[in-house]
Amino acid sequence: MTESPTIRTPSAAEIKRWRRYLADERAEASVYGELASRRTGEERVILLGLVDAERRHEAHWIQLLGDHANDPTRTALRTRLLAFLARRFGSVFVLALMQRTESRSPYEADADATDAMAADERLHEEIVRGLAARGRNSMSGMFRAAVFGANDGLVSNLALVLGMAATGVGTGVVLAAGVAGLLAGALSMAAGEFVSVRSQRELLESTTPDPSARSVLPQLDVDANELQLVYRVRGMAPQQAAEHAHEVLNGLDCAHVGIDTGSVSVQKDQHEEIGSARGAAISSFFFFASGAIVPVLPYLFGLSGLVAVAVASVLVGVALLMTGAVVGVLSGASPLKRALRQLAIGYGAAAITYLLGLMFGTTVA
Repeated sequence: MTESPTIRTPSAAEIKRWRRYLADERAEASVYGELASRRTGEERVILLGLVDAERRHEAHWIQLLGDHANDPTRTALRTRLLAFLARRFGSVFVLALMQRTESRSPYEADADATDAMAADERLHEEIVRGLAARGRNSMSGMFRAAVFGANDGLVSNLALVLGMAATGVGTGVVLAAGVAGLLAGALSMAAGEFVSVRSQRELLESTTPDPSARSVLPQLDVDANELQLVYRVRGMAPQQAAEHAHEVLNGLDCAHVGIDTGSVSVQKDQHEEIGSARGAAISSFFFFASGAIVPVLPYLFGLSGLVAVAVASVLVGVALLMTGAVVGVLSGASPLKRALRQLAIGYGAAAITYLLGLMFGTTVA
């Protein structure tokens, strides 16, 4: 039951805070409403339930504010951005951002919010986490390849370009090394993904039951047969396997065969989740190349020396921050922390290579 708020004259600070809460509740209800309009079935029902909950919270702040509830209030920039993204895309990115928004609810520490409202917000985080998990699972494989490929291209080719530049060789040599690194790395990534996915598919195919094995059932000895061993290797207990084999051989359960057909469908699903080797190779090539081209851009546009090094480092830094932020958003974590972590790792690797290049250049000079 919702607690009845105490009627009193609020201070200016309280009015400001309540109006902000009211605006955020309205905006969050709008976000969930936009997402619901793009969903069907169970997900739509769940999202509309969240809309109803946000409307209840909205009513609480309207009651506290009284006439002040009619004053115009700007929603937080973050929430306005979420509403915009929900209208334009309605993607897992919005759900991931909403998960983080719900996790930062101030209601537990605010005496003016009811205990029920604070509890609602905690559960909203879990509900949105579950909705976002469906999208995360469907895109996890491709997302991993995209982040890994692009980040590998950014860091490895920046390190190569900076290392070559530090040795003091000419701009043409640095550019050639960067282009060679791009092609070599992209081709290596593509070949590695092709072999990896192909090998995994072949491994699964080797364990897929052979449907033609059922053709030998009529020839099996009813009293001493290997069919029960097939069932045991598929996970049945010895007694259950023996009983089931006896039923099959005596025609009591002709729908069952010596091979569990359910496992065939499982194997098929696994094959579909893995995807094609050719598709994985092509996507890995372009993901890596999209990152590896960034540190080469200054040299392609005629820059040289420290200016080219600085521009390449800045461009790669921006790209690393972006990929790190995207990882943070989709994981429901802090985008800033993930972006800075990505930047630190990338710059750390490039800095070591640059220093080694300086040492090598000094030695050969």
